[in-house]
Amino acid sequence: LQMAVLNPELAVLDETDSGLDIDAMRIVADGVNHLMSPDKGLLLITHYQRLLNYIKPKHVHVMMDGAIVRTGGPELALKLEEEGYDWLVESLHGGAS
Repeated sequence: LQMAVLNPELAVLDETDSGLDIDAMRIVADGVNHLMSPDKGLLLITHYQRLLNYIKPKHVHVMMDGAIVRTGGPELALKLEEEGYDWLVESLHGGAS
């Protein structure tokens, strides 16, 4: 609703999917997708890949300890969903956990 009223150039959605069931998530995603256009940006913060099934990202960034530690495309979110974060932590610490 705020996106529709304020019409921002950049919208920040911080864990918008928290507590939503799948039907509510689809409704929210449909609304966000409807409001987006090529001249608008969206920073979508989520811990789960499921929302990205409905709001398709161009870029995926992973933050740890306040820093972006990995950047990729939608495939990065899928890998995290399938494999968790351990592989990423290990790669950042040279194989040591």
